[in-house]
Amino acid sequence: MTDHDTITVLVPDEHALDVLSPIAGVRPVRYDVEGELPAEAAEAEVLIPPFLAGKRAVPLVEKLPKLRLVQLLSAGAEVWLGRLPDGVALSTCRGAHGGSTAEWVVAVLLSFYRHLPFFLDAQRAGRWDYQVTDTLQDKRVLIVGAGDLGTQLVRRLEPFDVTTTVVGRTAREGVHGVDELPELLGTHDAVVLVVPLTSDTTGMVDAEFLSRMADGAILVNAARGPVVDTDALVAELRKGRIRAALDVTEPEPLPEDHPLWSVDGLLLTPHVAGSCTGREKRAYGVAAAEVARFVRGEEPRNLVRGEY
Repeated sequence: MTDHDTITVLVPDEHALDVLSPIAGVRPVRYDVEGELPAEAAEAEVLIPPFLAGKRAVPLVEKLPKLRLVQLLSAGAEVWLGRLPDGVALSTCRGAHGGSTAEWVVAVLLSFYRHLPFFLDAQRAGRWDYQVTDTLQDKRVLIVGAGDLGTQLVRRLEPFDVTTTVVGRTAREGVHGVDELPELLGTHDAVVLVVPLTSDTTGMVDAEFLSRMADGAILVNAARGPVVDTDALVAELRKGRIRAALDVTEPEPLPEDHPLWSVDGLLLTPHVAGSCTGREKRAYGVAAAEVARFVRGEEPRNLVRGEY
């Protein structure tokens, strides 16, 4: 194979070099998102931004005249939407982080139902405080989002004897349409958000949405912060009627004086649901397969069409 047959792929770390080098027709070249691009960038047709790079990598597009594909290491693509020139495709890492994020959802639900924050406080106070807890068993969980993460979550909740209801954009077998949400909210013990951030999902969880949730229900946001109206959530939490677990917030990161830090009934983590051991291996497994398809002249499976 000649250099003419080889596609240059800009990669952000050494792990990517190891994974992509064996792929026929690929020449991976390391770059630093904060530094000067290597000379090979002039020929680069594929860009892989660093994991959770946010908007930092977007300006690189203007410096890559032959760019044809941006291959993400995350499932969320919102920072790239509307920022790529015509002819440049965008592919997500759908399938890499769904299991890890679903695991986080199960963890926070168990933490709430088995009163783990209470027992941790008792331990720190040196207090043996026996009490009967709630349980995840037999709960009804509404999953808003019918993609890979929603599927992964259903699979992980089944062993706990949980009844799951899945909501997607449109109704189909096994999935309710989003238009059914108002009637479904009040009949579930927990509502889990795993939707992409789009113009339709931004602000989806507003005061009316929250008011329809059952008393004592738990809202879990494993999607993106702007899906939830933060002010409306804080107001509802202060009433003590519902509880919430957030891995993402709006704004993010939270300012030191933000009310989410101190409001009761909230379990907060700093966008770590997909950040666990093995994430690079899983992400590059998906990314390498997408790049290999692209090099063979095939269409990547995780192409973003429209807003996701």
